[in-house]
Amino acid sequence: MKQTFSISAYLAVKEVWRNRGRFLLVSLVIALITLLVLFIAALGEGLGNGNREYISKLDGQLIVYQAKSDFLISASRLAPNQLAAVKRVEGVADAGMIGTSSANLVLPAGESSLKVALIGVQPGHVGEPRVMQGNPLSTDLSKEAILDKNTAIRSGLKIGDTLTLRVTQGTKDEFYSLKVVGISDGEQYSLQPAIFIPFYTWDRVRPKSDAELNSSNPVANVIVVKLENPSQITNVSSQILDQVNNVDVATISEAIQALPGYSAQQSTLNTQGAFTLFIGVLVIGGFFQIQILQKVAQIGVLKAIGTADPVIGLASVIQILVITVIGVVIGGLLTFLFSLTFPPTVPIVFNGATSAIAIIALLLIGPLGGLVSIRYAVRIEPLKALGLAA
Repeated sequence: MKQTFSISAYLAVKEVWRNRGRFLLVSLVIALITLLVLFIAALGEGLGNGNREYISKLDGQLIVYQAKSDFLISASRLAPNQLAAVKRVEGVADAGMIGTSSANLVLPAGESSLKVALIGVQPGHVGEPRVMQGNPLSTDLSKEAILDKNTAIRSGLKIGDTLTLRVTQGTKDEFYSLKVVGISDGEQYSLQPAIFIPFYTWDRVRPKSDAELNSSNPVANVIVVKLENPSQITNVSSQILDQVNNVDVATISEAIQALPGYSAQQSTLNTQGAFTLFIGVLVIGGFFQIQILQKVAQIGVLKAIGTADPVIGLASVIQILVITVIGVVIGGLLTFLFSLTFPPTVPIVFNGATSAIAIIALLLIGPLGGLVSIRYAVRIEPLKALGLAA
């Protein structure tokens, strides 16, 4: 077996070196396919992450919605008395109201404003993001803000700075100033950089219609629930539905899947990635099939002098693996270099696990695409091959 492998490796590498220009060309094609697959995977991760980032990082297990809102945060409306009822349910360790809206962050003169997700959270309760720098929000009515890391990068704001929000209330644009007290890890919401402010400040600042301007009743979109024992999630969920009027309950994973466009977006990108891999199989298979057809006579000679079929087959496999590995390595390096040039506005995230799966798939498409050519090489008849050569 060792001798078979060494002979096969010698034949494969020798041919690759003698025809390095031709094989380099197919390696570059594989590199481009690798570049495309990795960017599709990173784009899928980036878009999905931008949609679910804040929800997925909530320090809770359940999200309470208004009944019949189809688990859509923007369509849900909950009152403070429902928060009190949720907190009374046995097994609930903490609960916090969350309100979501949009606003424009006013940037320095000469720059366009930045569209941000404005999220109201209750200081000290579940839903408030964990800060990486600075301090958490102090009180329910404080004029303070925590910036998502993406907001801080794109706006240039730092801890201690004062930010200005422009929101539409009724038919007028109003401006509000808040002090930046903390910066969180990436906490994007609905593909927008986010700003977190105390819930009751959010209720005063958020965009309102003319009818809402005269209302003094704060209304949240959802309530996030943290459990005393996460293993009791099913039991507590049932109790909330029984004891709190006009609500629906979802787990974090269910809430993520219900985000507008999330499932369709991910399935579309996954389909694109699968088709790209399929194209890779066809390209590699076609190249090596032509390669085998061009050297039928040489294979016939090798068989005529006693070279066994396993040696021929293994040489073809090693050759395909070498070319595929070279192509994937070049493609991976190109992907890394290109990724350094993208601004933070481009939603591309290279996740280690996702990239590893993509690379393994790319390494497998080489032998898979070359199966037909390997089978053809093994079945070549020496006498017919020599006859064709003559």
